[in-house]
Amino acid sequence: MAEYKIFFKKSVWKDFKSIPDKDLSRILNLIKSFSKTPRPTGCTKLSGQEKYRIRLGQYRIIYSIQDKELTVWVVKVGNRKDVYRRT
Repeated sequence: MAEYKIFFKKSVWKDFKSIPDKDLSRILNLIKSFSKTPRPTGCTKLSGQEKYRIRLGQYRIIYSIQDKELTVWVVKVGNRKDVYRRT
């Protein structure tokens, strides 16, 4: 099975700055696993959008999958209370 390439939207790097290191390492490990399984158990498709979200504690990772190009684009990472604003 082919592996997906993972890309980050530029604004995601800013999102990472506000996340504590302990949580950030867990988030990056989960994102890394998207290369083998872009739709892991627990991911949910966002209604009305071609994006998915996955929960990790109080954080949410919003991403899109392009199956034809075998790519995953991480769009937003943040606390659950404000991650859905302007995604």
